[in-house]
Amino acid sequence: MDRSKTILYLSASDLAGLSISTQEVIESIEKLLVARSRSEAWSAPKAVIQPADGRYMMAALAAADEPSLLAVKTVILNPRNPDQGIPQINGLVTLLDGRTGIPVGVMDGNWITEVRTAGLSAVAAKYLARPDASVAGFVGCGVQARSHLRAFATTFPLKEVRVFGRGQANIDSLCGLAKALGLSATVFETGQGAIEGADLIVSSVTYSAELEPFLDATLVKPGSFSSITDLAAPWNRETLVGFDRLVIDDMEQESALPNKLAPPDLVNGDISDLVLRRIEGRKGNNERTAFVFRAHAMGDLALAGLAYQKACDHSGGTLIRA
Repeated sequence: MDRSKTILYLSASDLAGLSISTQEVIESIEKLLVARSRSEAWSAPKAVIQPADGRYMMAALAAADEPSLLAVKTVILNPRNPDQGIPQINGLVTLLDGRTGIPVGVMDGNWITEVRTAGLSAVAAKYLARPDASVAGFVGCGVQARSHLRAFATTFPLKEVRVFGRGQANIDSLCGLAKALGLSATVFETGQGAIEGADLIVSSVTYSAELEPFLDATLVKPGSFSSITDLAAPWNRETLVGFDRLVIDDMEQESALPNKLAPPDLVNGDISDLVLRRIEGRKGNNERTAFVFRAHAMGDLALAGLAYQKACDHSGGTLIRA
């Protein structure tokens, strides 16, 4: 079959079957961030639509010369989806040839978001976390918590997991994963309790317009690293001064969006600044560091491009005639 006339479809199970490692994701993201600094890769600030009924609609765009691909991820979060027995968040990634524009791939957006987000956190943690971090605290026990636990369990000497969540099924699933990885797991009655004393903190509370902040950054452990994937919505904003070093995902994107992740005077730089050594990472063992992020299109492209190439090399997925 002429591949120029086909599109490769990768389902969530196809993508999971590629066995992409956290280290591969880290290297792919870093490679594209370096390429972006050389004008060999590009991304645009994400576009967001927020209807009055609580839905959250997002599109992210990135392209590169190597791999020569353009990736577009589209996602919708609907808080009423669970009432229909489907995930709150659903999406799709489409890939075009970066030079011709010919469609070459379509893949499950939920899997890409899950693994890419943890991959971005792992990149930031490489520069901002203590390498001896052994206790992880989770606020939110859903898909992102599980993805981050898998990523951090391969990059840090974890021994203990502390969790706080509001859905028993998700709590049980995260604790079960921790135990399967050989880690102890303790459930806390408050989010603050779960993160105090943790070396690595992950907050991944699902977006809600009604959410009231309940976390205090001034009370996190000296030397800890916090990966804040949820727009910092559960964190009391005035306490973010408790972080000695705060990095976001993309300064250019941040400047284009009205709802800032953190007060601008607290932001030390973005993830590209870390990778390119334009700013220092962790300066000392007692420094409280944080990575606050909304999404980075380069992460989507890095993972989608990696998955596409692996699937092509190993004849994975399903070819669809264009």
